[in-house]
Order: sequence, then structure tokens, then C-alpha cells
Amino acid sequence: PVAQALLAAAGRPVAAPSANRSGHVSPTTAAHVLADLDGRIDAVVDGGPTDVGVESTIVACLGSPPVLLRPGGVPRDAIEAVIGRPLAAATGEATIAPGMLASHYAPEAAMRLDATAAEPGEALLAFGPDVPPGAANVLNLSVAGDLAEAAANLFGHLRLLDASGVRRIAVMPIPPEGLGEAIRDRLARAAAPRDA
Repeated sequence: PVAQALLAAAGRPVAAPSANRSGHVSPTTAAHVLADLDGRIDAVVDGGPTDVGVESTIVACLGSPPVLLRPGGVPRDAIEAVIGRPLAAATGEATIAPGMLASHYAPEAAMRLDATAAEPGEALLAFGPDVPPGAANVLNLSVAGDLAEAAANLFGHLRLLDASGVRRIAVMPIPPEGLGEAIRDRLARAAAPRDA
């Protein structure tokens, strides 16, 4: 509703690029946008925190079959139910959509995925009720193991852990189905080796 009201008030086309620096952890609140872009933008329209957390799903309909370029807020199975067939996986090196770079959405801290426990000096990005002991700094994406809640919390929790000054973040396993596919995609890109 906030974006639609802004478009109606503007009465002309509006360019809407991402509200963060390229490659950095995506913003999910107005405060995150200001943390990335303060001094580079004139204002932020604060419509509250995002509901979904992860970015949009991008599907290429340039041939047959349609190709899932970026998993996102609309899970693969929901799209496949509408189109009546499986989506193909993106292949090749071409970056034809946002969020396809191997290293993207990355905090400053290094990340270790599918961790069953935190190692000394690591913070823990947990998921579910069974959190292993030992980490001094723990944030849980969803104590209930709810993927929608985990997606909504993902980028905010990464930002909080990064701001705490930790050098490494251990991430507990996330199931790959539904929104878990998008969460795992963002985590894999955040953990990928970075160009110096």
C-alpha cells in the first residue's frame, strides 16, 4: 500500500533500484537502508519492516521450460502449481537477473553453513528449537522452525550478528523446501568466497 500510494502521488514513472549497496546484506527495515545509504539519498519512506524478508522470485519465461533464476518470496512449488510443470534450474555463467552473482548478500563476517555447533569464536545463526550449546552469541531465525519467520528474520539477524563484531558466523541447517530454497540460496551466496 505504501509503494502504491507513492506511485499514485508521483503521477509519473518511478525508477526503483535496490535500496542497498551491491553485494551487501539486503535491507528489511528503513534503518537498514539508512545504514547503507545515509548521505547518498535524500529520504526514506518508512512503510515498516518487510513481511517476507527475502527478495522477489525471478523466473525467466524466455523459452521452454521457464527457468528459476532466483528463488524468493514465492516458493518454487507455488509457481509450478500455477504453470503446471517444473521450473528448470538456471545454468551457465550469465548474470541476467539481480542476485545471481556467486557472492552476494554478504555480511563482513565469514560464514560456515550447515553447522551442527558453533566453534570457538563463532556466533550462531540458529534455526528451530534444538540449539546446540556453546555459542556466546546466538540469534534464532525461528525457534518454531517456521520458514516464513526465518525468511523474514534472515537479513536482520545477519546484520545484527555482523554489527556485534564477530568474525565468523556458523549457520544451522535450513530445510531446502518452500521458502527454505530461497533462504539457502541467500546463505550460500553470503558464504561464497569474495573477490578482494
